[in-house]
Amino acid sequence: MLKKIKYLSGSIVIIYILISFTFCKDNYTPKPPGYVKIEYPEKKYKLFDSFPAFRFEYPEYAFIGLDSSIRTQPGWFNVDFPSFNGTIFLSYKTLDNNLGEYIEDCRQLAYKHTIKAETIDEIMIRNPDNKVFGIFYEIKGNVASSVQFFVTDSIRHFLRGSLYFNTQPNQDSLSPLINFVRKDIDHLIETLEWK
Repeated sequence: MLKKIKYLSGSIVIIYILISFTFCKDNYTPKPPGYVKIEYPEKKYKLFDSFPAFRFEYPEYAFIGLDSSIRTQPGWFNVDFPSFNGTIFLSYKTLDNNLGEYIEDCRQLAYKHTIKAETIDEIMIRNPDNKVFGIFYEIKGNVASSVQFFVTDSIRHFLRGSLYFNTQPNQDSLSPLINFVRKDIDHLIETLEWK
């Protein structure tokens, strides 16, 4: 008799579990993580003319300030985008027969991202009217800095820039933001004039 009760109670438990799986079945599909929608401001620019070697236009929704990092050097400053949590780090150097050295430094800094980069495209910058020449590095993939560039007049001036966002690199979520700020960087380079 006791054996029959154990068998019957075990059967009831199994039937209960089967019924639970059958009737409580929910067609659950996990959803991918969502990303915050960013409201992009209207593109408007103002002139930055506070540096003795050059001038350029930058977005009204950005702020320019001196670099405050520990290893800062003269000529280092930032274009900050507080609403995007991003920064274009700029560094200016005066040339003294060392153009090749600076170009190689920029190339090495861009190609440090090779480990995580899918591709690194080099786009030539040529604006002979303003004597602005250089290379724009477009780095695709989950990299810390997806945009880097340098411009020079090849004689006296050298300006390097790199875009960083203060977040974990994720190409899928950052791509629209990078494309938006990329237009601002293009405008900065197009309006750059050496003094």
